[in-house]
Amino acid sequence: MRRTFGLRASVLATSLAAALVLGACGGGETAPAAGPAAPAPPAGGPLDLAGVCPATVVMQQDWQPEAEHGGMYSLVGPDRTIDADAKLVRGSLVAQGVDTGVDIEVRPGGPNVGFQPVPALMQLDDSIVLGTVYSDVAIAASANQPVVAVVGQMTTSPLMLMWDPASHPGAQTLRDVAASGVPVLTSDPIITALLEKQGIISSAQVDTSYEGTPARFVSDPRILQQGYVTAEPYLYEREITEWGRPVANQKLADYGYSVYPSALSVRADRLEQLRPCLEKLVPIMQRAQLDYLADPAPTNALIVELVETYQTGWSYSPGVADYAVRALREEQLVTNDPASGVFGQFDPARMQEIVSTFGPIQQAQGTITQLPAPDSLYTNEFIDPSIRMG
Repeated sequence: MRRTFGLRASVLATSLAAALVLGACGGGETAPAAGPAAPAPPAGGPLDLAGVCPATVVMQQDWQPEAEHGGMYSLVGPDRTIDADAKLVRGSLVAQGVDTGVDIEVRPGGPNVGFQPVPALMQLDDSIVLGTVYSDVAIAASANQPVVAVVGQMTTSPLMLMWDPASHPGAQTLRDVAASGVPVLTSDPIITALLEKQGIISSAQVDTSYEGTPARFVSDPRILQQGYVTAEPYLYEREITEWGRPVANQKLADYGYSVYPSALSVRADRLEQLRPCLEKLVPIMQRAQLDYLADPAPTNALIVELVETYQTGWSYSPGVADYAVRALREEQLVTNDPASGVFGQFDPARMQEIVSTFGPIQQAQGTITQLPAPDSLYTNEFIDPSIRMG
């Protein structure tokens, strides 16, 4: 699980409980009306995964269903079934309109897996082919549960700090707000350590007690509070009735939070075994994210349906799904790799910077004892360099 993604569940479950009515879905499996079967690809072609990938390609997410993982969900075919008990969706893996000859199973993380980090889940379950892992999580797991990122789905993290414009008139940046000495409410000590290291905040401002509810922000709007540019600006203005007005924000990526968010990763000791599969699957994942952003509506409908069916207390409305897609585009969270111009590729210099920035912080916090080699955390060998955002 990406630690700070977990906060959004209780924001919605707590503040919207009175207004929220989850669909009355029972347990077991549900399936939509069957649509026309997708055609098969040319045998042995780039979209033919039969015989080279596992019969079921299992993908493990770090949080609940949401637009940030739309590329994965877009591959689930129309013959899908939703298992409300196991909290997963499975169906034919359909890419670019063709049935690849294998199935896909997408599993959510967070409370559905006891908040276990994705590298730990992958270590326990050999059936997981790809998992979403933030770069700093990969660093933390490098000694005992190493993973290798094979394709990036987002270029920039949506993590941000937000503030009330009325409480800080004239403030243009989070640095401006932090200079007033207000508390910085987060759940992740890495965030505050990064800001402290740059002299943006002092240790006296650090408050890592954030539980995800809007209560503190509503009652004390002077504070800086973490959130996501793909969700909280919409939620606080449109769905959190206790607030009901805009918030200002700035991405932490502007202050050195340079991690690759939710990079699709494999277990390091399975890289060779999965190589024939990854040679075909990674380009499919590159295109899937771009195809999703070009036509998100069908996949967003599935994401909302899954959330309603799973009934975990997490809420995800069509409105926030649509907003998230706009944010992914407009905030340039999904772009070509700036260094190479290729979508989904990792920049070696950036990965070196990530280890140099976050490794010492994790060492100081006792998370790791030794820095991993940056090139052990990723590979670009399966990337199709012809795949680029238009």
